[in-house]
Amino acid sequence: MKKRVPIRNHQAESALFGRRAIVSLSIVAIVFLGLLANLYQLQVTSFQEFQTRSNSNRIVVLPVAPNRGLIYDRNGSLLADNTPVYSLEVSPAEVNNIADTIERLVALLSLPEDTADTFYVRLNQPRRFPQVTLFDNLNEQQVALFVSAQHQFPGINIEGRLQRFYPHRDLLTHTLGYVGRINQQDVTRLREQELYAQYAATRTIGKLGIERYYENILHGEVGYQTVEVNNRGRVVRTLDFNPPTPGKDIHLEIDIGYQKVARHQLRGRRGAIIVLDANTGGVLAMYSNPGYDPNLFVGGISSNEYRELLNNSANPLINRATQGRYPPASTIKPHLGLLGLHLGVITADSTVWDPGWYQLEGVERRFRDWRQQGHGWVDITKAIAESCNTYYYDLSFKLGIDNISSFMSEMGFGERTGIDITEESTALMPDRGWKRARYNEPWYQGETLSVGIGQSFWTVTPLQLATSTSIIATEGRRLQPRLLHGIGEQNAIEYSEIIEKPPLVISDSAHWQTIKNAMRATITDVRGTARMAFINAPYTAAGKTGTAQVVALSDETDERPETEDVIERFRDNATYVGYAPAEYPEIVVAIAIENVGGGGRNAAPVSRALMDYYFADDAGRTAILQAIADEEVDANN
Repeated sequence: MKKRVPIRNHQAESALFGRRAIVSLSIVAIVFLGLLANLYQLQVTSFQEFQTRSNSNRIVVLPVAPNRGLIYDRNGSLLADNTPVYSLEVSPAEVNNIADTIERLVALLSLPEDTADTFYVRLNQPRRFPQVTLFDNLNEQQVALFVSAQHQFPGINIEGRLQRFYPHRDLLTHTLGYVGRINQQDVTRLREQELYAQYAATRTIGKLGIERYYENILHGEVGYQTVEVNNRGRVVRTLDFNPPTPGKDIHLEIDIGYQKVARHQLRGRRGAIIVLDANTGGVLAMYSNPGYDPNLFVGGISSNEYRELLNNSANPLINRATQGRYPPASTIKPHLGLLGLHLGVITADSTVWDPGWYQLEGVERRFRDWRQQGHGWVDITKAIAESCNTYYYDLSFKLGIDNISSFMSEMGFGERTGIDITEESTALMPDRGWKRARYNEPWYQGETLSVGIGQSFWTVTPLQLATSTSIIATEGRRLQPRLLHGIGEQNAIEYSEIIEKPPLVISDSAHWQTIKNAMRATITDVRGTARMAFINAPYTAAGKTGTAQVVALSDETDERPETEDVIERFRDNATYVGYAPAEYPEIVVAIAIENVGGGGRNAAPVSRALMDYYFADDAGRTAILQAIADEEVDANN
């Protein structure tokens, strides 16, 4: 039989649909209420938080580097400037093919051959900025070429900034030092000193000399600007600007005129010159030859250029004025004479017979004088004026190495002078303890005799010679040499203080004059070793020459041959110390010239040229500098 289909229950279906509709609407309502609650949370409750996060994606706070303080000499001549430069900057994240891009840029702008190699070194090193410098100091033609083709080089930009510039180049290298790129060692040091934030936008830092010593004064304080950036990180507009505080200008005791005279006097010769103000300790001149152009280091010196400087046999990277170690030779005879008078080992009238040699009892070797026939009867004045070695052999034997090393340490030998640059050597003031520690040997009397004429192990820097001579010239004042004259703008300089140590006290103040008279006789006596250099000088001067043996000769006499007879590197070093006027000293000079021969013939005339410049009037100084400039032009032509 055919099955009957039941009649549909519309009431039940309607009730079921109603229940389902209510459930669905409830779910939709709950979801909608959840969305509303979440929207309220985002738009009202958490508005401030998300607004801050949003701003951080489009608003960036960038540090702004301060302008570095300028450096002037004592007369206001600019020694270190800031000049605008254009550099080519690469943003690696925005460049698809770096190798190809760099190759095309080098060809387009005719950049040096090692530009790419230097760039890859910088690229692979830890860096503080998203951009990597491809080349510093583009010229106008290179800037124009790049701007016309910039659309071909995405991720490459030209950045303009101020860069350190040294207008006098090698004239002041060892005094000013230079600034260079901040490297990882600098970063580590800045973090240790909690100064890293101050260098957030700075690319260079003082590396040597004044630039390094007074870095905290010259650098200034970082500023900040708030900028809006797009989705590629490029600045769209500036919202706020907090300017940086420029570094303070500093003024040095250095006089550029003395530097030019010093360079002219040392042209073609290795050596150093120091000129001090006898009454303040100010360094009027500090010149070391040869030098180098510090501008090479500012933007980053190439490996080839640095290797050339490093391998140069003349060692141009060394500041010979403060790091050069020279036997003092006879320049320390006034110091030893003063010690002898102080201890009563000799008097002003004590004499020694000089047959041309000195011999220790029981020793076969004869210690010879530079004059083979000797000087006859010699007192302290004649011994200094004529530089009699025999007198000082006898004096040093009587004094002994213990007294000598102790007194000379008080005069600053074997110690840093405290000058305001970090590149300074202590040189060496030997004593028994040093000999035992260094060689595990006792001190021998013959070594004391060699020390008595400024040879043997004793070494000094030209700056030590100058400061110790200043002590004699000022009769005991121990002034710390300084390069800083003052800080601030030209019309509001805050002058630096004179730093003076306790004076050197001796047993009788008359001994000072005895030694000073003897140094005066070096210039005025017929046989004075510096007489020829100061003939007809319009001022009084006093000094002491020195001729330091580089190697001992094999013959029986210590009289030195003419320089042409000896290979250059074996020739004697010439040294000189002096001051003027002799009665009331104002200027102190110390000179060391390598491998040129006698001090009286080679170093004393240099002192004369510097003192002539010091005592000349304005017109005379102008004439001297003009003559030097004309001579240098003729030499270059």
